[in-house]
Amino acid sequence: MCGIAGFFKQSNQDISSYLNSAIVVLNKRGPDFATTKILDNLVGFAHARLSIIDTSAVAHQPMADASGRYTIVFNGEIFNYRELRQTYLQNVVFSSSSDTEVLLNLYIKLGKECLRLLNGFFAFAVYDNELKRMFLARDRYGIKPLVYYTDGNHFYFASELKALLQFDIKREIDFDTLGLYLQLNYVPGTMSMLKGVSKLKPGHYLEFDQQIKLEEQTYYQVPFRAGQKIEAANLDYAAAKVQLRKLIEAAVERRLIADVPLGSFLSGGIDSSIVTACAVKHAANLNTFSIGFKDEPYFDETKYANLVAKKFKTNHTVFSISNDEMFSNIFSILDYIDEPFADSSAIAVYILSQKTRQKVTVALSGDGGDELFGGYNKHVAEFRIRQNSLTNSLLRPALPFFRLLPKSRHSKFGNLFRQMERYSEGLGMSRQERYWRWCTLTTQKDALVLLKKEIGYSEANINSRKKFVLDNITENGDLNDVLLADTKMVLPNDMLTKVDLMSMANSLEVRVPLLDYTVVDFAFSLPVFYKTSATSGKKILKEAFADELPYELFNRPKHGFEVPLLKWMKTGLNTLIEQELLSDEFVQQQNIFDVTEIKKLKLRMYSNSPGDVHATLWGLLVFQYWYKKYII
Repeated sequence: MCGIAGFFKQSNQDISSYLNSAIVVLNKRGPDFATTKILDNLVGFAHARLSIIDTSAVAHQPMADASGRYTIVFNGEIFNYRELRQTYLQNVVFSSSSDTEVLLNLYIKLGKECLRLLNGFFAFAVYDNELKRMFLARDRYGIKPLVYYTDGNHFYFASELKALLQFDIKREIDFDTLGLYLQLNYVPGTMSMLKGVSKLKPGHYLEFDQQIKLEEQTYYQVPFRAGQKIEAANLDYAAAKVQLRKLIEAAVERRLIADVPLGSFLSGGIDSSIVTACAVKHAANLNTFSIGFKDEPYFDETKYANLVAKKFKTNHTVFSISNDEMFSNIFSILDYIDEPFADSSAIAVYILSQKTRQKVTVALSGDGGDELFGGYNKHVAEFRIRQNSLTNSLLRPALPFFRLLPKSRHSKFGNLFRQMERYSEGLGMSRQERYWRWCTLTTQKDALVLLKKEIGYSEANINSRKKFVLDNITENGDLNDVLLADTKMVLPNDMLTKVDLMSMANSLEVRVPLLDYTVVDFAFSLPVFYKTSATSGKKILKEAFADELPYELFNRPKHGFEVPLLKWMKTGLNTLIEQELLSDEFVQQQNIFDVTEIKKLKLRMYSNSPGDVHATLWGLLVFQYWYKKYII
């Protein structure tokens, strides 16, 4: 796992100093070794290394092949590199035992066709100094980031926006992107908060010469098309359970390759418990790590994690943290974020990564299970809402009543009332409208009213940009449409971004076995009724491992973690809100947001019915902090 950056230029201008600055800000991604390399006076590569496989100096990057024609910078891991070396590269003389050298030589032999063979997560660039061509690629699901910018004469790329900003690029806010961010609290798709900055699409590559004409090409797509109904699987349910288990066990085993200490996150949920159950079969005395919440017993699931750890006899560590400790890390997180990202659960992931890094360098995670197998509450709700039931006919007219009830994510009944309101609201929407609403924290109308019209955002453009995900939701399809949409938007732009940012901020590599492409492809070959019912999600995933996991893990309510933002906004964050980032004076000077509407949010924060205003305010605070650091 590493941080990479680079450029490809047409001019004779010396821009190597930009590269040196980029490598400095990538130091947390790669604290073990960092260097830059200039090639042909046209190309510059920078690499900051977190040493995982072959930690010796011969595996450092940028790495050139024996002929010196090809040079690579690579972020990620190729878990099947030994098999690829044995199968395709028997005649190559290697100087290291690294996956980087295997990847470079595989590209030399097969070109872009090598991508379909790679099992892992990655973002990499290869320069051919004979043809003067650049090649960049990103893994199938967007586990590893890659951002780029071009002005026609220069092409810049990096693992992080903060590194890209070390080059000479314009810092103009894309207000259409801001309009989407204010709804989701993250930036969706391949767009960026800055005009001209793009994210290479998952499953895509770029290839270009000195003309720098860019056109992203696809090498992988989830093998499922929107609207497709899988009425029957190739395997019956019993056989499918056996196959799924084999695939997951193999995926976990592949991800145990490391020349440094390795462990596993263990939240107490189904996904991380399955990963742990598989890992202990191949890793003796496995280190497992959980985070507990001293002041938030409703969200504390460490008792379930302890059950799993006890059953599998892992070397288990529970980090029990207080709200004060979470709050004390907020500004470290805000300082690391280089594009507005306001999923508040990132705070817990940051602390878990920080503490886990004290013991291991690599951790396995259960991310991806919910998106593949219908594990979120919204998936079960979507399944129910598509049934013509008496309950649905009764709930729809009850929406005005539910809007009067007190709602909160922090209590059993408050969360139930919140869910009932959203469900009843969804009954009156189209499938696409409902999908978007259930992904967002606030409506588009309520988000856009916060922006001044003079800044020039376009609601038509915003709606057009939503099409990349909404086109996956069809009127004739089933819940697999929703899972496909989540895999294309929620997974890479929220969940995986959160894990990548917070783990890399602490120089920790996190591996996600459930996103092995063999598991993903198999999941999308299964009919919906193998995965989700009107009462629970992840049916086949749970039942495939039911005989291995403690029974207490099953059939219990699922709820995400919520940090006490509202409380903090009235206490520790209050100065930022009232006197600094959201003060009337700063907002007026900034000339992006409507001062009157911001005032309304702040008043609602103190009311008896704040609803989800804390989430909107947190999104605004994160944006303002970013704006002040990178734009002013």
